[in-house]
Amino acid sequence: MLQMLTRNDVTVVRCHRSKAAADRALDHRSLDSRGSDGVGGPEGQTMDDDRWARWPEPWAGTDADMRTVMGAIPREVKDGFKHDEIPWQRFPHFYGPGEEVPGRLATLASGDAEAAGRALGELWQNLHHQGSTIAVGALAVPFLLRIATTGVPELRASTLRLVAEIGRCQHFGDGTREGLLQVAEDPLEAEGTTMCPTNWTIQAARDAITDDLHLLFPLLPDPDPDVRSATAFVLAAATSEIPRVSSTLHRRLAVEDDPVVRVSLILAIAQLAREHQDEHAPAWARDLWSDPGRLPEIRIGAGLAWLCLVDDPVPDELRALLTDPSTDQHGDLLQRVPWLAPVDPINGLRSCIGEMLTPNVPWHSV
Repeated sequence: MLQMLTRNDVTVVRCHRSKAAADRALDHRSLDSRGSDGVGGPEGQTMDDDRWARWPEPWAGTDADMRTVMGAIPREVKDGFKHDEIPWQRFPHFYGPGEEVPGRLATLASGDAEAAGRALGELWQNLHHQGSTIAVGALAVPFLLRIATTGVPELRASTLRLVAEIGRCQHFGDGTREGLLQVAEDPLEAEGTTMCPTNWTIQAARDAITDDLHLLFPLLPDPDPDVRSATAFVLAAATSEIPRVSSTLHRRLAVEDDPVVRVSLILAIAQLAREHQDEHAPAWARDLWSDPGRLPEIRIGAGLAWLCLVDDPVPDELRALLTDPSTDQHGDLLQRVPWLAPVDPINGLRSCIGEMLTPNVPWHSV
């Protein structure tokens, strides 16, 4: 299971990650020619100051660059679950060697619900500990997607959420207008097992998701609303075919009857629009939140989306909507929206509204 943190824990994790990044930079001369734990920089070159001054370019296209590694995996290897053709051994997970990952994937894919549940919990810890992305997680994405379509139905939603989290930056505690729909990590953040930018691993995971859109679209009408919501979460990470993905999400929104899924679809559309600079999206979101005839969850979700899409001051009408006591009553229900739980383990909606409306007041609640 995803480990939920308290607000104090979030601060500690952020400080720890910043210190860890600084420590890696300070200790680079002690690394060998392939980086941390033998899987870092280009083979056969010394870790001299010049190469580090040019970071990360010397790592691009090498066997440490997850974009290159993932791009070389044939579809038949993914479809056939040919784990032995994947270089797991080069990329450790958070708690041990990468060779452990395919066994857990195989257990997750089995028909044994209890064993599969344990394996999924281990994969969450191994591949996404405390919200961070690790290189071997990208290698697991194609297999997790295939398992989600054929494995234990009760684990489908959680498996999809893991895929989506691997394909985005850490979001613990960040419900700001700039942060909620943010995908990319700090460009100076190094992924510790490769010493490449964490963004390269995120990009590799997202490209793998995009390669398998044909597996995801059929899940949008799944009978389980949590699966539909998680599918929207994954689709928001697509890197190409954006008009197709966005139009598919819009069509689903037009017929969706579950409030949590409605908000998830709205945020997925907004995330794609924000990253790919869809100039029409702000007007679309404003039309939704400003229409009193719309369902409450649609107005709330669209209000959050609009705030993430523009830099404009908060209109009085929107502020009144988001601070109305009736909106706060939706907090428990909308906690199931995948974007909100990482912001706050208890009431992500309230935290997001507080951070978006009063950005200079930490952990503000309305």
